[in-house]
Amino acid sequence: MSDIRIRNLCKNFNDTEVLRNVDLDISSGEFIVFVGPSGCGKSTLLRTISGLETITSGTLEIDGKRMNEVPSSKRGIAMVFQTYALYPHMNVADNMGYSLKIAGHRKRERLEMVRQAARMLHLEDYLERYPRELSGGQRQRVAIGRAIVRDPKVFLFDEPLSNLDAALRLRMRIEISRLKGELPNTTMIYVTHDQVEAMTMADRIVVLKDGLIQQIGTPMELYHNPASLFVAEFIGSPKMNILSGERAAPFGADRIGVRPEHLALSESSGNWQGKLVHFERLGADSYAYVDIGETELLSVRIDGNIDLEPDQTVNLVPRDRQVHRFDAVGNAV
Repeated sequence: MSDIRIRNLCKNFNDTEVLRNVDLDISSGEFIVFVGPSGCGKSTLLRTISGLETITSGTLEIDGKRMNEVPSSKRGIAMVFQTYALYPHMNVADNMGYSLKIAGHRKRERLEMVRQAARMLHLEDYLERYPRELSGGQRQRVAIGRAIVRDPKVFLFDEPLSNLDAALRLRMRIEISRLKGELPNTTMIYVTHDQVEAMTMADRIVVLKDGLIQQIGTPMELYHNPASLFVAEFIGSPKMNILSGERAAPFGADRIGVRPEHLALSESSGNWQGKLVHFERLGADSYAYVDIGETELLSVRIDGNIDLEPDQTVNLVPRDRQVHRFDAVGNAV
């Protein structure tokens, strides 16, 4: 078991408060993703769980045992970083098995554990290669394999895919999701600024801002029922359209939000009228960007077969029951 319980956790760097009264329960086997803008405290929270940062106040428990003063090496945690940090003079097998060697495992035992991890990560054919002979995705898999051989209770991932190109990121998301299925009792905590990674891999997402948890929920709970304007704008790509003033008043709110796929074009009349400023074809879908007088253009997702002309006047209608309402301070109502 690898349950994690965090209560009133605070972290200060001198006079700067980075995490404030964080309360979080993570069940054994869950895949949790921390997301938020740069500087929100997500990596710091991960590092306090790992033991790489001390806790200013509050408590951290793993399997019911207080971990505040327990050294990182004794917490049963393995961490995968943004940088691969592989030893260039060691081949893949030696890189993956180095921690086992330090721990005193015999060579035959180390090799079997390395081979088992390599099979899980499709690295069997690369065990004799050196890091310089590997692609970025292969190096990241070696870094993950180095963590797997330790048989940790908890996996921590700190933006592990940020150095990879788009195609490799997709492949690694698939690999990590598959790994999650093969290690059902291992808790995984993943930090990213990329909401696509969060939406596609997480059991639950923890959204942070300014050191505070804004909302916790499954990806679709956060997408369909954001608790605040911040979460509504942060989750979803392209982000939610926000309207205010006289455009929001008929809906009984200070501000409203409508996702691009929940807006429809009308040839006759609609709730709002504007001018088409930009039009992007993406194949099956297209995106229309319309100026209706708001601070930002409204984005509308439409069928890829629809043709629109530049500077064309269009009418927009929000789909029934797909309008999110927010009060003056940004809370959902």
